[in-house]
Amino acid sequence: METVGLGLFYEDLPLGKQFKTIGRTVTEADIVNFINATGMQEVLFMNTEYLAQSEDIKGRVAPGALVYSFAEGLLVQSTMQYTGLAFLNMELDVKGPVFAGDTIHVECEVIESRLSSKAGRGLVRTRNRITKQDGSVAIEYTPLRLVKCK
Repeated sequence: METVGLGLFYEDLPLGKQFKTIGRTVTEADIVNFINATGMQEVLFMNTEYLAQSEDIKGRVAPGALVYSFAEGLLVQSTMQYTGLAFLNMELDVKGPVFAGDTIHVECEVIESRLSSKAGRGLVRTRNRITKQDGSVAIEYTPLRLVKCK
């Protein structure tokens, strides 16, 4: 699977194309900053004593919304510069937790690719798997995006 660069056009995204992004390690500071910025003051994210006594959760867990946001950031910087026009919709499924210290990357496969009704634009849906360093999938989502044609 190739690692992509900047600005993929509609023609660069045929049905079946696969690629992955670079990785990014989620830090405890990332989690705290995201929680403070969004107001997600849940004990699951903010109470280390609660986490220490939990039998189910071993470590500082990252909100799924943070992990998804990081994935979108990895994709924007590597595939949508100057070519992305709109994010239209998606389905999202959380498969497992991401903890402080985990490194994630996004593996993408184009599962829909068609020209839009307006000239010079195409619709592309990908299956995005946010994958951790151990190969497990944390989140899978299927965004539909509007992108420029060449």
